[in-house]
Amino acid sequence: MAERSEAVEKQAVRNESPGYPLETGTASAEDVPPGYKRTEVGVIPEDWDCAEISQLLSDISMGPFGSDIKVSNFVNEGVPVLDGFNVRQERLLDDFSKFVTESKAKSLKKAVARRGDIVVTHRGTIGQVSYIPCDSEFAEYVISQSQFRARFDSSVLPQWVTIYFLSEKGSQKLLEGKGHTGVPAIAQPTTTFRKLRLPLPSTDEQRAIATALSDADALIESLDRLIAKKRAIKQAAMQQLLTGQTRLPGFTGEWETKRLGDVAEIDPENLGSSTPPTFTFNYISLEQVEQGRLLGFSVERFATSPSRARRVLRSGDILVSTVRPNLQSHYYFDGGLPNPVCSTGFAVVRCNTQFANSGYVYAHLFGSEVNRQIDRIIAGSNYPAISSGDVKRLKLPFPSLEEQTAIATVLSDMDTEIESLERRRAKARQIKQGMMQQLLTGRVRLVEPESSKEATV
Repeated sequence: MAERSEAVEKQAVRNESPGYPLETGTASAEDVPPGYKRTEVGVIPEDWDCAEISQLLSDISMGPFGSDIKVSNFVNEGVPVLDGFNVRQERLLDDFSKFVTESKAKSLKKAVARRGDIVVTHRGTIGQVSYIPCDSEFAEYVISQSQFRARFDSSVLPQWVTIYFLSEKGSQKLLEGKGHTGVPAIAQPTTTFRKLRLPLPSTDEQRAIATALSDADALIESLDRLIAKKRAIKQAAMQQLLTGQTRLPGFTGEWETKRLGDVAEIDPENLGSSTPPTFTFNYISLEQVEQGRLLGFSVERFATSPSRARRVLRSGDILVSTVRPNLQSHYYFDGGLPNPVCSTGFAVVRCNTQFANSGYVYAHLFGSEVNRQIDRIIAGSNYPAISSGDVKRLKLPFPSLEEQTAIATVLSDMDTEIESLERRRAKARQIKQGMMQQLLTGRVRLVEPESSKEATV
């Protein structure tokens, strides 16, 4: 299976099939290559159908009215009740906190989904589509009032419907009926869904495409699990190394608790009023940092810059977020930007390299002890924030500078490994998107068309 998936990925990336416009009406008939046809869902192979969903359905039904299922109906076990969490990915997630009795489910029979059904969220987080696999944990599920269920005849695999409506093209078609006022919702959801059209290869080709994309999903999920495991390992290592519970080989001696202001300058440089109006700098705001990651920056001139754009940065500086809800938005600035400046929503920590390793100090910002100190400072405050003075007073345990550096190196190496895995995951997601684009439009075929078979006979 893995070898087959790899072959599909390579074929999708090469994109050796003839190109053509996907949008109906964007080009003339001459742009449709031989063996393809233009339809309401775009250009597809000639041997594929383009069918209205109403012609393919064997059953469709809305979820229950709000009055039909109440909190008092929930029990600890029985028939599970779906919510948005369960249908947030292609395959139904069997993880539940709400159940109703079998007799209650029987009274809601129109709202009961079974293996092989697809479930669509039409209200709230609209556009969620998931199918119930044949090996699901439960045989029946009660859908919510924000969902509808659909069952297709034998010419359509539920995986195919789900894959199509989670693709860019299919999702766009599904959301065309979205209302633009109040809670997001699809108007007349089942009626709207019935009128949509579905590209329809043979069931063999549907199955082959679903299998190939499932292989891609399996790779992404394995990377998700590995990243989560590596993060847990790093968190445990931080707890051990930053508190001295575990010592790295070759290090002994007592640690000393010091205030951050004793080993570092806080906000050492700021843009003053005498800064020339034409001075241009790269500005980092609170919103552009998330969990140690720089999401972006903006180019600003002093005369027109945001009033909070004041803190001047140097390589090795630590940006400590002081305002909730951004209190975990710290960032280690390692250079790379000319004239860097950040918001006064950060306190900038510049370590004295004779006493403190900046990587060691930075790691402590994500540790439990520093965060407990911050929580105590802001407890009961009407304005949940800390000041630069509070940052100065934060207490950290310090070993020798050499041991600080060794600890920072170990944790940095762990970060590098996690970042490498995250890049692999991002690439795998991009490859899957490319595969979907190729396979759902028939640009790449996994099953030989009947016309080709006949021609070789």
